[in-house]
This record gives sequence, C-alpha cells and structure tokens, in this order.
Amino acid sequence: MDWKKWLSYDPYKKIWCFFGRPFTYILRDLWHKAEFVWITGLVALGVCIGHHYDWIIVLKIMGVFTLGYVAGHLFWGKNYVENQQGD
Repeated sequence: MDWKKWLSYDPYKKIWCFFGRPFTYILRDLWHKAEFVWITGLVALGVCIGHHYDWIIVLKIMGVFTLGYVAGHLFWGKNYVENQQGD
C-alpha cells in the first residue's frame, strides 16, 4: 500500500481500504446472499421494539426507517453487481 496516497484519502476511504471494499458494497452482498435471514432478523427486532416501547415511539422509528429506505432507493440506489469493488 502506498502510504502517501493513503494519507490523502478521506476518513471513510481510509477505513475501507483495509477491507478492500466499501462497507455499503459488503452489506449489499450480505443482503442479497442471505435475504431471508435479514428479513427474519428485522421482523424479530420490530417485534421486540413493539413489545418494549410505546406505539408512538415505534411509529417514529418506522417513519425514520421508511424515509431512509425510500431515499436510499431514489437517490443512492444503483444496480446490484455481485462482489463489486471500490474505486
């Protein structure tokens, strides 16, 4: 690794350089390879949150999640490329 070039990177790229790929690409691969596990885990998390918190808090959490989900698809979504590498 060229350390002079590494020092010029922004903090995010410095971190993912050690893994070889951006975290978003790694998470996207994990999502596509184990979608059922993710969905089951997220539903279980939703049940736990719904059991332990008031409904207004649960609705606020769901609203923030939904806005992020929609924004991710509208503004940052790209076609899925398996094992996509960083720039």
